[in-house]
Amino acid sequence: MRHLLRLRGFLRPYWKQIGLALLAILLSTAANLIIPSILQQVIDVGLARHDLAFIARAAAVILALGLLQAGLTYLQGYLSEWIASHIGYDLRNRLYDHIQHLSFSFHDHAQTGQLISRCIEDVRSIERFTGYGVVQLIQLSLLLVGIVVLLFLKQPQLAATALLPMLPLIWITTNFGRRIGDLFLKVDNTLGDLSARLQENVSGVQVVRAFAREPDEIQRFDRANRSLYRARVTVLSEWSKIMPTANLLVTVTTLLILWFGGEMVLQGRITIGEVVAFNGYLLLLAAPATQLTWLVNTAGEAIAGVQRTYEVLDTAPQIQSPAHARRLEKLAGRVEFRNVCFRYEDDSLPALEDINLDVQPNQVVALIGPTGSGKTSLVNLIPRFYDVTQGAVCLDGFDVRRLDLVSLRRQIGIVLQTSLLFSDTIRANIAYGRPRAGLDEIIAAARAAQAHQFIQELPDGYDTVVGERGITLSGGQRQRVAIARALLLDPRILILDDSTSSVDTQTERLIQKALDRLMQGRTTFVIAHRLSTVRRADLILVMQAGRIVERGTHRRLLESGQLYRQIYDLQLRDQENFREEMAGLDRNGKDHPPHPRVERQIDSN
Repeated sequence: MRHLLRLRGFLRPYWKQIGLALLAILLSTAANLIIPSILQQVIDVGLARHDLAFIARAAAVILALGLLQAGLTYLQGYLSEWIASHIGYDLRNRLYDHIQHLSFSFHDHAQTGQLISRCIEDVRSIERFTGYGVVQLIQLSLLLVGIVVLLFLKQPQLAATALLPMLPLIWITTNFGRRIGDLFLKVDNTLGDLSARLQENVSGVQVVRAFAREPDEIQRFDRANRSLYRARVTVLSEWSKIMPTANLLVTVTTLLILWFGGEMVLQGRITIGEVVAFNGYLLLLAAPATQLTWLVNTAGEAIAGVQRTYEVLDTAPQIQSPAHARRLEKLAGRVEFRNVCFRYEDDSLPALEDINLDVQPNQVVALIGPTGSGKTSLVNLIPRFYDVTQGAVCLDGFDVRRLDLVSLRRQIGIVLQTSLLFSDTIRANIAYGRPRAGLDEIIAAARAAQAHQFIQELPDGYDTVVGERGITLSGGQRQRVAIARALLLDPRILILDDSTSSVDTQTERLIQKALDRLMQGRTTFVIAHRLSTVRRADLILVMQAGRIVERGTHRRLLESGQLYRQIYDLQLRDQENFREEMAGLDRNGKDHPPHPRVERQIDSN
């Protein structure tokens, strides 16, 4: 129950509606409690005296109470579902907003399917309980208190006898309630695992098909689905044991009233009307009592949902703007790494170690090195996707940990190696960083990224809706839209993670010309695998095992004959030889496009 109490903050904005719903429940319960007493009077007075007028008046009162109860039931049902829907709406928004602000380190370990399950299934279980479940629980509590009080006021001995079977029912239900929360937590966790498996498979469907792994993926999904099935069956088996017991105990209560109540009537201690009223009160309690196990079941689902929801909400973002953070208006573009060391969570080895770097405004810095050498880790520290373990990263002399995150990241444009586009129009994707940008500005950015021509050829031009993750566009087209998105932001610092790796040589040449102009007046970091990108850099950083092992210009590093020379000979020399051959062909007047197989080989390098 303590978990459910954490929801009270979401209830406060709707205290008026909650108050009105409680009033409707109270009046409806009072109307219910009056009817058995009227029936007693009908039997003991109206029928005993053959007073048809009295019976008619009693019938009219019962009809009026029934109509009033119908209206109140509608009102309480509408209000309870209205409140539940608003709580679900607020909770989903709160969860989504919180997830947006959680650090990259959280998302490195979190499963997407689990997060989706928490935002949808767990919130839905909370909605279900805060709507119908809470109403039934309050109504049952009011009925129970009212009926017990009335029965003991009328006939204490018969009341004690009749209510005796309710004691084991309360004990069984309480015991079931203690166990059901853990059982539903297991159900929700297995449902999250199933969602994660489904999301992963759908996202990687091309890889699955390419390697003909459909049977294996079906088996993996079946195992996750079977775990969910078993968890649900466990809950159902426990619940199915309680329901017959509750019905049996209600039946025993009715038998006790008829047996002992009938004996008391024969002895003249009570009237037939009183026995009927007694039975009427217990019948009022019977339906909610049999629903008590369902209510506990619903509460168990809600408790598990609250636990899983607050597991996310209680996770504090590790990367936040500090109090009294400094807002950046306009950066000059100087970037410094001062004795930086960085280690990912749960990693024993540092990703970066002893990084010292001073990049002046407007410089182009190329990062090159083997896979896992720390290139991406280094550039991820600039927009503060992660915080350094030791040392400091400074922009224009300010430690990024002291800066306002929004103003910091608006100064940095990023184009990732795998360009993610949203299921929206081309126009909206380009303007993602500046939603209020005009169409002229969007077109200018697209022209600069060499994307304008292919966009115009699309069915609806800039209003063409791309598929999920931009799947309806080619890799090169997605990359150019991503470059246009970064350029529209007009950042002072550009981070390009091999941003021309998905385009052909001709398109790369056009993009490089555009980037040459657009890099002017900007500090640029490029994670590069192409010679054209490396040669044009003002500073090349050669990284290995998280350290900068060489730095300098292309010519100077070649002359040093160390790691850069090895990388050049293994990866970049063929590109240079090929371009020299193409230049020779151009000088001889034989300007033929390269064979596609050669082009693909160059691109793969």
